[in-house]
Amino acid sequence: MGRKFYSHARLYDLMFPDRGPATEFYRAQAASQGGSVLELGCGTGRKLIPIAADGRQCVGMDLSEEMLAEARRKAAARRVDVQWTHGDMSEFDLGRTFDLVFIAANSLLHLHDAESLVACFQSVRKHLAPGGRFVFDVFNPSPRLLSEADGVRRTRQSLSFVDPERGEVRVDVAEVYDAAAQVTRGTWYLSAATDLDFVVAPLEIRSIFPQELPLLLSLGGLRLIDRFGDWSRTPFTGGAALQLCVCQAE
Repeated sequence: MGRKFYSHARLYDLMFPDRGPATEFYRAQAASQGGSVLELGCGTGRKLIPIAADGRQCVGMDLSEEMLAEARRKAAARRVDVQWTHGDMSEFDLGRTFDLVFIAANSLLHLHDAESLVACFQSVRKHLAPGGRFVFDVFNPSPRLLSEADGVRRTRQSLSFVDPERGEVRVDVAEVYDAAAQVTRGTWYLSAATDLDFVVAPLEIRSIFPQELPLLLSLGGLRLIDRFGDWSRTPFTGGAALQLCVCQAE
């Protein structure tokens, strides 16, 4: 999963500020479904806390205790009630069902092999109430970009941020793509002017190609009913950057 990467929860929120359209999409999905909500890979609660603030009964699960601690702090600050639980999305049993289960922000891609993905989908299927929906977003792999992952360390200007404790933080990434595994293996470096490489963390992310996705879902007992290419629900095309998927039980 890249546990070291996710052990810096406060820095994670600074590096990846909340994107309003994504949060609003999931809030709308929760409102449409009504009832209870489960987010897998909930991180620091950036999407689930606003949903809970709408009056939904919410459960958030994550494998990182550090991310969950930050989620608890943020929810308490907003006086929002969320049940936070430590768990692995590849196989879990919460003993109840939900009207909406979702996995946001490419979190599904921390599962690298087909068996883990199918096991996750099977667990999701068991936790869907009648009429429930499973929604998630993953990037649409670009063969060109994958082929350019050459292991060279480069600065990601778009990810630079200001840390109140350290000042401006530069983010460098070096990645290689393992085509056989469909996994991009990277190392992320965070540096400040007086603190070079104060974080060095590996991060590995799988690619799920559009044609294989419905089959993996089917093996998990789920059916893809909608796939969008952006947060405004534009129909998915091969050139879209995003696969935004809405599923239900088969």
